[in-house]
Parts: sequence; C-alpha cells; structure tokens
Amino acid sequence: MMGGFNNHVDNSIWGRAVLMAGAILTIGIVAFAALGLGVGSVKHDEYMEAKDEYKEALKDTSLTEDELYKIHHHEIDAHLSYLTYWVAGVTILAISGIYAIFLGVGGFFNSIQPQEDHGHDDHHDDHHDEHHGSASPIVFCIGVLLFLMGFPDFVEGMRALLSQGGTFAAGDMVLSTLGLTIIMIGVANWWREDLPFIGHGEQIATSAPFEGEHIRKAGLWVFIMSEVMVFATFFSSYLRIRTEWCTKWAFDEGRCGVGMTEGDIVMTASDYLRPGGAAGTGDFWTMLPGAVNTFALIISSYTIVLALKTAKDKNWEAPKGALKFLFPDKKTAVRNYLIATLLLGSMFIVLKLVEWSHLVAEGFTVGTVQGSIFYVATGAHGLHVFVGLLIMLYLVFKADTIGYDEDNGQGIEYFGLYWHFVDLAWVVIFPAFYLY
Repeated sequence: MMGGFNNHVDNSIWGRAVLMAGAILTIGIVAFAALGLGVGSVKHDEYMEAKDEYKEALKDTSLTEDELYKIHHHEIDAHLSYLTYWVAGVTILAISGIYAIFLGVGGFFNSIQPQEDHGHDDHHDDHHDEHHGSASPIVFCIGVLLFLMGFPDFVEGMRALLSQGGTFAAGDMVLSTLGLTIIMIGVANWWREDLPFIGHGEQIATSAPFEGEHIRKAGLWVFIMSEVMVFATFFSSYLRIRTEWCTKWAFDEGRCGVGMTEGDIVMTASDYLRPGGAAGTGDFWTMLPGAVNTFALIISSYTIVLALKTAKDKNWEAPKGALKFLFPDKKTAVRNYLIATLLLGSMFIVLKLVEWSHLVAEGFTVGTVQGSIFYVATGAHGLHVFVGLLIMLYLVFKADTIGYDEDNGQGIEYFGLYWHFVDLAWVVIFPAFYLY
C-alpha cells in the first residue's frame, strides 16, 4: 500500500479533521433526533394503537376474516413504518459516529508527525519520496482475523446489550473489540503514510501480466480477482440450492414432490420483497429500498469517475451558471464529487439495514437455510461497501486538505476499481436474491 517516505503533515490538518468530524457527527445527531426520536416516536404510537386494535379485534367474534385480515395488515404496516424511521435514524447516527472516530484518529496520527517542510516544494528527492513496504495491510488483516474469530460471541453480546435476549459476559466481546482496535490502528497508520504522497516514486511492476503497471494497481487487480471467487460461491450456492427448494413458483408449476402442499413451500427473501410474492406482503414499497440502492451504487460509480477525471484534467475549468457554486475550483470539485459518492454509499447502508429490519420483523431470519444464505451474501456485500466508505472518507479528507491532481490522482483510480467491483457485484445480487 503505502510506505514511509516524506512524513511532513501540517498540524493544521488535525484541526481540519476535528472540524469535519464535528460536522459529520452533528448531521448524525440531527438525523437521529428528526427520524428516530421525532417521526419514529409518532410512528411508534401509531404502531401501539394498531397493535391494541388488533388485540381487541381478535376478541370480536362478529368480524369476518377479511375485516380481521385488514386490521392485522394495518398493524404490520404500522410496525414496518415505525421500524423504517427508527432504524434509519439509529443507522445514520452510528455511521456518523464511526466516520467521526475515523477522522479523529486519522487526523491525530497526522498531527504528531515531524514538521519538516520538504516534499511539497519544486525540488523533490525521488528516492526519498519513493514508496516502500508498509505494515499497515498486515496490521489491518490481523485485526480482521481477531474480529472474525470473536464475531459470534460479539453478536450475542451486542444482542444482550440491546435487550433482545441472550446472556452477556464482558469477556465475549474482548476478542472482537481488540480486533476492531487493531483495525483502527492499521487504518490510521495508512492515513499517516499516504497523506503526504504527491505522486512521486510510484513503484512499477516488472513482470507479466502486470508489467509496466503500478504495483498498487496490480495488487488491487489480484485482490478483485480473489473477491470475484468469493461472490461466485455465494451466487452458485444460492442458485443450486434454490432450484431444489419447493418455492411458490415451483409449487404452482407442479414441480414439487408428490404429496407436497402449500405448507411445504420454502420462503425466500424475494417472496417477502417482490410484489406478488408467496408471503403476500411484497409491494412497491418493500422492493423500493433494493431498487434505490441499485441506482445509488450505479450513480456513485459515475461520481467517482468524475472525481478522477477532474483530478487528472490539467486544463480543468470551473463550470458556468449554478454549478459554479458546487465546483468553484478544481480542488473543491474533486472533493465534492467524492462527497457525493460517500453520501450515495452511506444511503445504501441505511436502506439495507432498514430492509433487513423489515424482513426480520416479518419472520425471515438468519435461522433458516434460505435466510442464512441471503444475509451472508448481502451482508458480505454490505461489509465491502462499508469498508469502501471508510476508505472514501479518507479520500474526501485528503481532497479537502492536500488535494488531488494529475500527479497523485491514481489513488482515486485505485479505489474506483474496487468501487466498480462492489457496484457490479450488487447488480448481480439484486436480480438473483430479490427478483428470482
């Protein structure tokens, strides 16, 4: 990744990091207050009224099945509406808090660097600025390993802390918490190493098939190829198992085993999400989060390309008219394109958790085979999106402080390759898991 070269960073960057962290955290608090506490409280009261109404309806023997169904369906809608605003508010607050922590830690690591004013003048020592081996990826991987080793106990601990059942012991969260701490250290050190980089000394691969390409770019391509194999296992496993399930489609077509009834139908995520699904709850609104997320990722791939194009354009000129307010100069334009990408990706995470809360509330849990493969596949993709957002947060930070241009813009290019892969993976996931 990055190496120890010119470590000069102005201490003013620490103040900039704190300012950005404070702004992001403020947005999260306001969003939580408006959505979670404000609208969420109103929706919770409506849900409780609908719940009480349904309880009373069950005691009323004069009601027909259709009338009882409508009252029950009203309760379900009220519950899902409450979950939408509450989960959205909590998720935005949590994401904002994580962003603020990462900005604070990264800014602090950079603020304690020696104050040496070389690397930003016109006389560069290419040997001094050259990239060298970095320990940051190794540190990061060790943190991920420890986090995953303790993840089952971590989940149970978090569930207990949130009063959703289970038992809690402080020791259950030690391993994962230690992993998260090490991950934070690895990421912060990466920030420290990369922030001063201005495009000099990029190492070039000397052997096929990446001869002539930057080492970091070649490494990223190898990483993406390994990721393709990971997601290919998700898709192939799901499609193979799905063809053996007695789904609503298979039952209606008479392809289920002899003697099977509608009670033997296997419910999938698409049955709850798509209109006309076997669960009978799918409509436009249940499909909307997944559809919006698809367009959000596609658009975010476009905005990251615009950020790279702007950074690499030696003859860039500010647009005329209203757009000049958003893109008054090259540095600001790159930063704002990256911010747009960050916002679109963050919206993906928020809508994803809202969607999950709806599915769990309707009874589609991870405790079944079909639920397990759905949550693992979409969760793995969501994790890739979230990790990408943390990296993108750094890109925004660097664009706002040091800036990107034709010399160091390859950092945006390398991240863009990863982000395009994440986008394409979702384009496959959506029809496979949501429509089929």
